Amino acid sequence: MPDYEQISVEKRGAVALLTLQRPDRLNAWTPRMSEELMSAIELANSDPSVGAVVLTGAGRGFCAGADVRDAFQRREDQPPPEPRGGSPERRAQSSWVHLVRESKPLVAAVNGVAVGVGLTMILPFDLIVASERARFGMFFVKMGLVPELASTHYLVQRVGFAMASEMCLSGRLVEAEEAAARGLANRVVPAEKLVDEALAQADAIAAHPDRQLRMIKQLLTRNGSDPDLDAVMKREFELLGACYSSPEHSEAIAAFTEKRTPKFR
Repeated sequence: MPDYEQISVEKRGAVALLTLQRPDRLNAWTPRMSEELMSAIELANSDPSVGAVVLTGAGRGFCAGADVRDAFQRREDQPPPEPRGGSPERRAQSSWVHLVRESKPLVAAVNGVAVGVGLTMILPFDLIVASERARFGMFFVKMGLVPELASTHYLVQRVGFAMASEMCLSGRLVEAEEAAARGLANRVVPAEKLVDEALAQADAIAAHPDRQLRMIKQLLTRNGSDPDLDAVMKREFELLGACYSSPEHSEAIAAFTEKRTPKFR
């Protein structure tokens, strides 16, 4: 296991639990934190004993956006040149979104404030479970910025155009109950039960076959906003054909016939 400084990783059955570990700064995002998160998710994806990943924050905050000192002030002091092929920051943003959508299922357990990149980095996740103390905000306009990490796509998909416009243009905080009512969070749970609930949700997902879980994520990613229904059905049919001849499908049929729980892991 790599020697992480800003996150911690532990195994809970078939679930990898990742925790942001900068509680003194409300887990404010840094480039190092991003690198460590990507490393931990990639390791979980390569571990056959892991079926899903949960991400939460230490202390009273989930992630209070980018660390102004480490991420913003340094850019003000020393603006980086724009190399051919795009900046490292742009490549990192693209890599994060693609990694999340191609990864094993990811569940965010939001224990407190999640604003700026603290929100946009989890919008492409599969489930968002919120503590009753969670608050969400698209703070970019307050910092003279615009949203990133494909959040202007995923936020609209989650909450609709009207609510996404309000959140992005006003920068207001959205409380947990409203977030769940609007579709931003899947559910709200008491603070003391948050991680257990997120782990339970992830564990239930992890009982299913990895290959088909990732196929489903692929279909949702590509088909979710594609108006070409023929293309949508073509993608589904191609993957369905692969599933029909898969060992996972055979195991599911055998388990049903033998009246037992299928063993996919």
